[in-house]
Amino acid sequence: MKARLPSWFKQAMPNPCAVLELNDLIKDLNLHTICDSAMCPNQGECYSKGTATFLILGDVCTRNCTFCAVKKGAPLPVDEDEPSHLVEAVERMGLKYVVITSVTRDDLPDGGAAHFARIVTMLKEHDEKLTIEVLVPDFQGDHNALKVVVDACPDVINHNVETVPLLYPAVRPMAVFMRSVELLRRSKECDPSILTKSGIMVGLGESEEELRKAMLELRKAGCDLLTVGQYLQPSPRHHPVIRYVPPEEFESYAQIAKELGFVGVASAPLVRSSFHALELFNRAKVDGRLRA
Repeated sequence: MKARLPSWFKQAMPNPCAVLELNDLIKDLNLHTICDSAMCPNQGECYSKGTATFLILGDVCTRNCTFCAVKKGAPLPVDEDEPSHLVEAVERMGLKYVVITSVTRDDLPDGGAAHFARIVTMLKEHDEKLTIEVLVPDFQGDHNALKVVVDACPDVINHNVETVPLLYPAVRPMAVFMRSVELLRRSKECDPSILTKSGIMVGLGESEEELRKAMLELRKAGCDLLTVGQYLQPSPRHHPVIRYVPPEEFESYAQIAKELGFVGVASAPLVRSSFHALELFNRAKVDGRLRA
């Protein structure tokens, strides 16, 4: 029997008509969203508001992270029509801020970097005023692949470290904490004006001191924006929830992050990497840390 969530996870019922309408649009254009594939608890709210985080390069991941609900295995070939379909979706949804992520494609020579770049370029050509955030994989540390994405000039490059280094063998066995941090550092090195962003889950068994050290490494790499949210176990096969962190503790994490120098911080149980992404971006705008 599934454990009951603490009271602070209670949410308002989403608008069913809006959710169905967006679901139909996504299916009609043969697209995927991380909202659906990762079983995000905010899917109903986001879909009700007519927004979603697009998942490119298919919906099957080559990694074996134990926290993630995305399907794992051998992916299908890259859909070359996906960029044009995504542009159509953005137009039909009337989006002004779009977030694009992907499964990790270690089977591709560039990890899908050129596909990311093509999508960003096509979206900019379609609407030069569009703000684009890309949530990228680590490209196995390939700096040339990362540069391909940076050179396409997205407004935000996001890459989640997900958890503290000590938990990587159990949670992200095919990833390396400092490799992820290095991706953010090199993004800044390639383009100092670019906004960089990362996300961390809590409740996996980390200590506050380990979390603080992980945040510090991100800041040393020049990371501007940070999200902190509660890990929720997608199924009994996934990594267990060690602890449900109360809301007041998330407030203390936000304070720690601000003291370390993050320009924008979102820290609460239901926060996810792209949840309310526009609001976090606007905090950086107020602070003046935007591309000239």
